Amino acid sequence: MKKILFILALLSLTTSKAQTARGVKIGYIDMEYILEKVPGYAESINQLEQKAQKWKQEIEIKRNEINKLKDALKTERVLLTKELIEEREEEIAHLEKELLDYQEKKFGPKGDLIIQKSVLIKPIQDQIFTIVQDVAEQRKYDFIFDKSSDLTMLFAAQKYDISDFVVKKLTASQKREEMSKKQLKALEAKEKLDESLDENPAVAERQKILDERKVAREKLIEERKLANEQKKIEALEKRKKIQEERNGKKTGTVIENNSTEGTDKNKVNDNPDTNNDSEKVSTEEKKSTPAEARQKVIDERNRKLEERKKLIEEKKKKIAENKEAAKKEKEQKTETENKN
Repeated sequence: MKKILFILALLSLTTSKAQTARGVKIGYIDMEYILEKVPGYAESINQLEQKAQKWKQEIEIKRNEINKLKDALKTERVLLTKELIEEREEEIAHLEKELLDYQEKKFGPKGDLIIQKSVLIKPIQDQIFTIVQDVAEQRKYDFIFDKSSDLTMLFAAQKYDISDFVVKKLTASQKREEMSKKQLKALEAKEKLDESLDENPAVAERQKILDERKVAREKLIEERKLANEQKKIEALEKRKKIQEERNGKKTGTVIENNSTEGTDKNKVNDNPDTNNDSEKVSTEEKKSTPAEARQKVIDERNRKLEERKKLIEEKKKKIAENKEAAKKEKEQKTETENKN
């Protein structure tokens, strides 16, 4: 409470001094949110939690052993001498002390869990604090608070939250080590653009319009690709239909219903030139398309599979019949021996 009153007093004092120049600029971060976004941090915390879980299991095993000793002593107390009872009580007390020491070593204020967690978090926290200071200087913040700290924030407007900006800076700083000079220049230009967008609403609005146009252009290109694909599919279907009609005519499954077509057919038979054309058509019909060739291969493969399945079924059936015949023969032989 004293901390909050001190901060409020400091804010009011700074505000009164800055009224002639400018208003106080305040921002805040959420340290827990930022740490969750740091690459590799979540995995490290998960490994630490697995260690803690293992320690808890060890503690539970030791506690169960102590409870068993207590139960055994309680059951056998009437049968033991005073010296043996005291000896067992001392052993149980010693084991309980060891258990408490182990708990303190692993989960105490200065235990392994706290130490390892601080070792894991501290370098990242130092990096975040450095980035926050840089952001405060660049954007002229007077105060930046940590929402996840002991400070109680009853209300905080989203527009003052700079956590995502800090995460972006942190991720970029980690990637800089793996980047070339050209990539670094591109990243710096992008960061400057992002900062100008955040500071200047007009620039942000213009960038938003450009992004919308880009999205619309990409959508139009995608629609054209889809239309072209549809045309190709329709052409393939049409070609397939024509081929099926030709195959039907060859096998006699297509009936000519139009009398004029029959007349034209007779005329074609009478005309030698048209006969030559029909012979050309028949030779063209013999040529199968790649799709039909693939289909023939698939059909042949399916036919072979079916034949193989039939053979396997026949073998199984034959084996079953042989077993049944052998069983019957054995039974008959047994019956004959019994009769004799």
